[in-house]
Amino acid sequence: MGLPGYCQRFASHAKNASRIALTLGIALFAGACFAALFQTGGLSGIPLTTEMHVQNAGWWPTKGEAPRKEYAGTAACAQCHSAIAATYATAQMAHAAVPAAASEALQTHDHLSLQLGPFFDKIVTTRDSSVLTVSAANSRISRTLEWAFGEGFMGQTYVYEESGAFYEAHLSFFTAPEALDITPGQFRSVPASLDDAAGRRMTEDEARRCFGCHTTASTVGNQFDPHDSVPGVGCESCHGPGASHVVLMSLGTPGKGATEIFNPGKLDPVDSVDFCGACHRTWQDVVASGFVRTGVFNVRFAPYRLENSRCWGTGDARLTCLACHDPHKPLVTDPASYDAACLRCHVLRGAKKVADHPGAACPVATGNCSTCHMPKYEPPGLHYKFTDHWIRVVHPGKPYPG
Repeated sequence: MGLPGYCQRFASHAKNASRIALTLGIALFAGACFAALFQTGGLSGIPLTTEMHVQNAGWWPTKGEAPRKEYAGTAACAQCHSAIAATYATAQMAHAAVPAAASEALQTHDHLSLQLGPFFDKIVTTRDSSVLTVSAANSRISRTLEWAFGEGFMGQTYVYEESGAFYEAHLSFFTAPEALDITPGQFRSVPASLDDAAGRRMTEDEARRCFGCHTTASTVGNQFDPHDSVPGVGCESCHGPGASHVVLMSLGTPGKGATEIFNPGKLDPVDSVDFCGACHRTWQDVVASGFVRTGVFNVRFAPYRLENSRCWGTGDARLTCLACHDPHKPLVTDPASYDAACLRCHVLRGAKKVADHPGAACPVATGNCSTCHMPKYEPPGLHYKFTDHWIRVVHPGKPYPG
């Protein structure tokens, strides 16, 4: 059998294996297999790593290939798409990053502090600045926080710059307790020094990826330069640089203009979920990075969890991220509002399954489906309950499926 066919079969096998336990060896072999498939051009319908998508021709989130002059800006988009722009301005993604001093969380909690062994950390925010100070005995250092990553729905993480390098603050603000705690992913042990208590230096690649998902146009012309980026996920973070599109539309050539902008809504189901996974991590991103073995912590990666669902199969447009979430509007938190999405596949009690509704009726309830089939989990130290997108029949007492 040819390479693409072999890889497709292996992809299916690896996905089934993940429901039990994926070893690192399987993950690495899968990555090599998909890399070979990538080189043949047979990509559609196969979950890939974000790096593979970025290397492919055409637009993809976080790509950073286009020069800055090709970006039009959100205001230009709003001239024709005013209704969408108005609702998107209230969405969480639009505020995925803000200058730290402009953070609503920091402005509201203008004096925050936490004791870490001998180190006393505090963040003091005024109208013009937000400053982190770490002290111990007779020593003290201060760092001006420049960026707040995260809208604050769960919390915020802060970034500062020192000697040309970017640092992720050791402490983040968490919304539920309205307090500081250790930034997710950093060690919870007592820091070894004042510098360690202040923050962790990010590699340039890590900083590029963080800014790439929280800001717009932080990497242009393949050069990482966040100082001129636009805070938050703007229109062009998902639809690609729009300057040519704006010009052609203004000249009255909509046919040509449509070819100069990217429409994620036209992607096939697998690519559509991978598209969101560029920042929320694709199935392959999680497997290749080893996050599959982190237990309940991988509940944060919705695309990975979704594609482990039995009903996902080889991809179904009724199960993509866009089937339940409108990216141009704030996240809906009412469980009942998602029932209609479930009923696109499942029949109601008493009805028979048919070709376009292959899902059985629930024998227990007729509404609020997600509260049972997509339970919430709170990973230790994150102070937030994440919805598990691994859709399944949840049996009481059964362990969290990795």
